[in-house]
Amino acid sequence: MQTKPRVNGTTITEFILLGLVETPELWPLVFILFLLAYMTTVGGNLSILAAVLVEPKLHTPMYFFLGNLSVMDVGCISVTIPSMLVRLLVQKHTIPYGDCLTQLFFFHLLAGVDCFLLTAMAYDRFLAICQPLTYSTRMNYTIQRILVAMSCACAFSNALTHTVAISTLHFCGPNVINHFYCDLPQLFQLACSSTQLNELLLFGVGFIMAGTPMALIFISYIHVAAAVLRIRSAEGRKKAFSTCSSHLTVVAMFYGTGMFNYMRLGSTKFSDKDKAIGIFNTVINPMLNPLIYSLRNPDVQAALCRVLTGRRPAA
Repeated sequence: MQTKPRVNGTTITEFILLGLVETPELWPLVFILFLLAYMTTVGGNLSILAAVLVEPKLHTPMYFFLGNLSVMDVGCISVTIPSMLVRLLVQKHTIPYGDCLTQLFFFHLLAGVDCFLLTAMAYDRFLAICQPLTYSTRMNYTIQRILVAMSCACAFSNALTHTVAISTLHFCGPNVINHFYCDLPQLFQLACSSTQLNELLLFGVGFIMAGTPMALIFISYIHVAAAVLRIRSAEGRKKAFSTCSSHLTVVAMFYGTGMFNYMRLGSTKFSDKDKAIGIFNTVINPMLNPLIYSLRNPDVQAALCRVLTGRRPAA
């Protein structure tokens, strides 16, 4: 452990990330699996983005938000997995203090934008199904850009708040993190100074940043469900349901794993379960999003086929 002098003790300059497995014989297998997962996630999300950009049928608000969500998912996995792969490759598991906080900031920034984009997509479904006559005016391109800009601004404020707050803590003792990336719960466990204010901040800001979007999504889909049940034709109900089911699946996975990860700060020891949740947050969710949104959507499937085969869309 490298340290530097301090008046009342020592200050850690780097952390040791234990990674997913501590058995060296398994490191090559972990490297190959996560390299493939990373390439699949990046390729899938960039394919969705390309389909949204080149297919005229997908030039709608819902797919505008989906394209931005794909960019955030690529960023989210790129913040954590490549650095883990490099550490496995060079067999060096240390990460400098500054790099750890940088990773923490960008992870919470990108995940925060995801959170608000999912809310914007729920609002879009509410307007499209419940208020179709005013949909085009209330969800025009200017409104779409404003919603994305507000999502980025709120997520930036959240990430900066937590990064500045964690930088005020004193790290003087153990520097071993039982995880494969730097995050708040694990750093709280290593701090020598009190983390009570930091934990209260996480709960308070988390209630605003996650609780408010969850409430808005819930309210939106209550209205959507009521509107769908009033549709007389079975085909119309099926189409409305298919456009919402994909989004609801992504919302359930995103918020479910997030709540499990950050609402357990009282735990004194982090286990392999926390690593599994971390894999869901950083790898599984971004990798499944393209599949979920294209599985029951023929327009997306057709656009992806044209992107992958190089065919131009019909005029």
